[in-house]
Amino acid sequence: MGMSVGNGAPAGDEDDGGYRPVAEINITPMVDVMLVLLIIFMVAAPLMIAGVPLELPSTAATRVSQAQKPMVVSLTGEGELYVRDEQVTQDGLVPKLRALRETEGDAVVYVRADKKNAYGDVMDVLGRVGESGYGRVSLLSQPKASDMQQ
Repeated sequence: MGMSVGNGAPAGDEDDGGYRPVAEINITPMVDVMLVLLIIFMVAAPLMIAGVPLELPSTAATRVSQAQKPMVVSLTGEGELYVRDEQVTQDGLVPKLRALRETEGDAVVYVRADKKNAYGDVMDVLGRVGESGYGRVSLLSQPKASDMQQ
């Protein structure tokens, strides 16, 4: 912010008593107003998402989508394969998963393997799951005892 003392003209040339309009815009009040508006919107935005509190009526209609059992493929320490609770052979894994995919749709396949299994055996199972058409595969593990106590 500055103040204009004169315009550089000789003192006798001024008609309005030495005062000239300042052609500068003071933006400090505008910045203050914008910051206050920003804070108001930041506080008010989460409140707008909550919606209107309602008391919804009860109904006896069934749910549109029924909860599915998770698709779990297990490899035991002895090399046996299970899809959910049903034992399958190495050659029967892909057809079984394809049949389940056609009837139940595409879902996440959770692969569990005993820690005694070799890395190559687990990778073979993962490859067969991918071959059956499932795009989303997740590996399951057991958390350590120290992680569970915290």
